[in-house]
Amino acid sequence: MINKLNRFVPEGYKPFVSSHDYKNYDRKLIKEKEINNKIEYLSDLSQVFDKLNIQNGMTISFHHHLRNGDFVQNMVSEEILKRDLKDIHYAPSAIFPSNAILSRLIENGNVTNIDTNYLNGPVSLTIGDGKLKGMLVLNTHGGRPRKIESGELPIDVAFIACPVVDKCGNGYGGTGSAACGSLGYANSDLKYAKKVVLVTDTIVEKLEKVELEGKYVDYVLKVDQIGDPAGIVSGTTKITKDPVGLKIANLTSKLLLELGMIKDGLSMQTGAGGTSLAVAAYVKDLMLKNNIHGSFASGGITGYFVNMMEQGLFDELKDVQCFDIDAVNSYDKNANHHGMSASKYANPYDEPVVNDLDFVILGATEIDKEFNVNVVTDSYGKVMGGSGGHSDTAHGAHISIITTNLIKSRMPIIKEHVTTITTPGEDIDVLVTERGIAINPRRVDLLEKLKNSKLPIFKIEELYELAHKITGTPKTLELEKEVIGVVQYRDGSIIDSIYKYRK
Repeated sequence: MINKLNRFVPEGYKPFVSSHDYKNYDRKLIKEKEINNKIEYLSDLSQVFDKLNIQNGMTISFHHHLRNGDFVQNMVSEEILKRDLKDIHYAPSAIFPSNAILSRLIENGNVTNIDTNYLNGPVSLTIGDGKLKGMLVLNTHGGRPRKIESGELPIDVAFIACPVVDKCGNGYGGTGSAACGSLGYANSDLKYAKKVVLVTDTIVEKLEKVELEGKYVDYVLKVDQIGDPAGIVSGTTKITKDPVGLKIANLTSKLLLELGMIKDGLSMQTGAGGTSLAVAAYVKDLMLKNNIHGSFASGGITGYFVNMMEQGLFDELKDVQCFDIDAVNSYDKNANHHGMSASKYANPYDEPVVNDLDFVILGATEIDKEFNVNVVTDSYGKVMGGSGGHSDTAHGAHISIITTNLIKSRMPIIKEHVTTITTPGEDIDVLVTERGIAINPRRVDLLEKLKNSKLPIFKIEELYELAHKITGTPKTLELEKEVIGVVQYRDGSIIDSIYKYRK
């Protein structure tokens, strides 16, 4: 496997360096919180705040498995507003449009710093306007547990939404009125936060399946409803019908075949978007045609991969979060559908599953001629996403492939320099567009395999020129000087800055 360890920031980029020393943290795990033999069961959030003595300046965390259907972060936000607590550090694994109340906390100075892996919706616009008094730090899915487990991100109180909890304080995500499947992002919070509150709407006598062990739990809060499971489906989880997307997917599958990636024992990950799932569909056809049996698919799991496993194409699914209801149902019933913690998924110091991927299919808002990829901001500088597992999987997988239209909304996707580096170019191996394929010149091995290929392979500079001939050269984006956040790579280093949006 190619060594993707030497990272860089291209000439011209001047990343902001925080006064916090991100690099000199203790890489040995801090001690897990002491085992708790006494759990209190409460039904009043205000009482939880009083018992925990939640004060100004504390760090509070949440997870995002209910995605756009989550109610728990909003409940806590309302209580913070009611008490007018100040200078709170929020550390949710992701922020969605449904968490719009957080904008009020930011504007009111209740929340002044945010660590998260992904955000979109009203909160991203509020932060983009420069209203967060402190700093936004965008982590990766693997970087977040690394920060928590190393002590770099100490959490005072973790509020963990949990669909079902038993009378021993154990939790499970696969059943209940708000079942969401795997609770992988909550695992580090559970084990390392100073205090842990499981928030649930369903309490049973005893759980047969346990994900979150009660020995780490301090309080169980019973509420009417923790969320709407329909909100788990965020964006499309269906194969695209767009001819351009299908062409990109078809090219990608042919490339994988020529590179010898469609083989017995293959392991893969794709996103949940239409083009990514179309790649999975073409791969599925090739596996069936050639009687190929894979080892595993990983990441956020959709019903499409459940179907592939149930057809015998994969031995197992390794799931850190479920992207749709079919995946949630499979998680509860299929013995080979396994949950995993975010740390086991992608923490660079935990022998992560991402390192065992043969290939990963990823998207891009922008990519530049050095293969740096942006999925944090759009081409106008607006914050609209985050790395999530993008740079984790790109680094770990043997082959990382970006699939995208060459031109979107009359804008070329290949730039001279991306607006914000999310994943450094040394971690990206291939770009596939409807007009052709570009191989990162660092991957001499791939170029050698493809030297006699009839696929439309170009240098990325050639695709850049082709796109600009069609669209013309866009006006260079001028960013404000005010830094509102930073992009933190999975190992803790800061690789780029995020600037206030220029209207």
